[in-house]
Amino acid sequence: MKFDEVLQSRRSIRRYTGEPVSDAQIQACLEAATLAPSWKNSQTARFYVIQNPVLRAQLDQEAMADFNVNNTRNAPVLVVMTFRKGQSGWGNDGNPANEGANGWGWLDLGLALENFCLQAEDLGLGTLIMGIRDEAALRRLLQIPENEQVGPVVSLGHPDIDPAMPARLPVNKRTVYFR
Repeated sequence: MKFDEVLQSRRSIRRYTGEPVSDAQIQACLEAATLAPSWKNSQTARFYVIQNPVLRAQLDQEAMADFNVNNTRNAPVLVVMTFRKGQSGWGNDGNPANEGANGWGWLDLGLALENFCLQAEDLGLGTLIMGIRDEAALRRLLQIPENEQVGPVVSLGHPDIDPAMPARLPVNKRTVYFR
């Protein structure tokens, strides 16, 4: 698929077929995520891939909002994304480089997330980015260390719907030019 087609066809998928996702497809999405730029090439994004049905059931019950559990019921893969705190956006002296501080870690994680989702779309897979989740439960169930900030949970699977693109504000309503 051409890049502009990938950009235009990617959607948030809230219904999946249940068909398995291959290890190669998961790996391709993760590899794409690791190619994203990051502050001083700090590469702080981390990925927790859940395919185990027992662990998935625990996550659904203890860490996820009911509506997201329903939306992703047949998605065979969940990925919890995190980033290492205190690196992206921080100077060599251990202090924030500017007012952004750990906000730069969130930005870097967002870049990795976007690459992950675009690669999934290119492979014919769908994703749903979920920010409403129980951080403490995710940390406990996945043994995520305290030096990592828990970010979104992303479902990955074969779409069972083809939603229309939501309306977008035109570029001229979102941009200021200085010429």
